[in-house]
Amino acid sequence: MSLALAAALTLAACTKDRSVGLSPDIQVVQLSELPASSGTQAYTVGPQERIEVTVLDAEPLGGTYLTDSEGYIAFPLVGDLYVGGKTPNQIAVMIADRLRGEYIVNPQVRVRPAELPVPSISIGGEVVQPGTYPSATSQTLIRAINNAGGLDEYAKSDDVLVMRNVGGQRYIGVFNIEGIQRGNYPDPVIYPGDIVTVGDSPSRRNLENILQFIPLLSTSAILIDRAIN
Repeated sequence: MSLALAAALTLAACTKDRSVGLSPDIQVVQLSELPASSGTQAYTVGPQERIEVTVLDAEPLGGTYLTDSEGYIAFPLVGDLYVGGKTPNQIAVMIADRLRGEYIVNPQVRVRPAELPVPSISIGGEVVQPGTYPSATSQTLIRAINNAGGLDEYAKSDDVLVMRNVGGQRYIGVFNIEGIQRGNYPDPVIYPGDIVTVGDSPSRRNLENILQFIPLLSTSAILIDRAIN
């Protein structure tokens, strides 16, 4: 999967020159906004998920199966099956192929998730409460960050990344959240599966580390911050 860093005025919105896209796999492209998601992705089975299997005219083989941490299930007669990353239809075909001939002449298999996962986004980095949140309540970048408790103490407001897969291409948008909050830039739409990461400000963190020792040194201090972020 190739990567593209979307770096246009509404995305970068930065007053300082910063090095971005240092990986040889990343190409900086000029886009006014991140491409919209192409739609809801097909559900695939992950680790530690329950699936319901029905085998027509062979009911004892059916039941609820729990995938292990690597995505395997132990299915009667055929043994361990790797179902991680596969759709229910793909799993049904796999089971039918293993049963056909030796055990059942023409197996009819149906597979469905025991419980469909809620479409979600991932929010990490310098926010108060990193984690996974329902996409239905995080439809824009501002709403997503607010759901995560807002920016944390050392957040770098002009270094907010949104990663999105569209048509086999992975895009990375760089946003200035304070500029969006002031109305200087539109609040971008967030889609299920997006990953939001808020960057860290090393200079602010270092400054606090220095300030905690200043009372031990003198009654006042003048500092020069030579860091460029």
